[in-house]
Amino acid sequence: MMPGSLFVVAAPSGAGKTSLVKALVDSMTGVCLSVSHTTRPPRPGERDGVDYYFIDDAAFETMQQAGAFLEHAQVFDHHYGTAREKVAGLLEQGMDVILEIDWQGRRQVQARFPDCVSIFILPPSRETLERRLRLRGQDGETVIARRMRDARTEISHYNEFDYLVVNDVFETALEDLMAIIRGRRLLRLRQEERLTPLLGELLLSRRPTNSPSSS
Repeated sequence: MMPGSLFVVAAPSGAGKTSLVKALVDSMTGVCLSVSHTTRPPRPGERDGVDYYFIDDAAFETMQQAGAFLEHAQVFDHHYGTAREKVAGLLEQGMDVILEIDWQGRRQVQARFPDCVSIFILPPSRETLERRLRLRGQDGETVIARRMRDARTEISHYNEFDYLVVNDVFETALEDLMAIIRGRRLLRLRQEERLTPLLGELLLSRRPTNSPSSS
């Protein structure tokens, strides 16, 4: 079985990354989201083992020292990490795996999986980004101001990614993400194994059944 592909999706906070990735996983077969570990507390509605694995600082440090993370980073005073074994297992099953991480994590993943596909999601404007942060109703003014400052730093790393998707119209951005995954699946090296029977049939040399008789 051909292993799945690894996709890295990053964006500044408030760009709509989480909503887009969720819709993507719900819309395509054979695509799954790798659930990360984090030391931040759950937000309203988030479930342990579904949105994140919520652990304390001591447990995170233990995993980090044991080399359990494919990538890890500190964001807004909290730690995030992707379990190496979980991702490897999903890829071996032929699943396309999405890592919803930041630009720092992308660098670590790229070093270990040079053929991973990286996508950066941009907001259509700074005004839209700030409005979305406020509409979430999760952060105070101080945190929002900090997120806006950090967004500039995050966006400055856009040129390290393979694809850029602007999340202006949600449905259009979702279609763009789906097109990237479909394009990856259609690469010749990935299609050859799946299409081996068809290629064999098409390339089989046969004499025409209705060839005219020679006079």
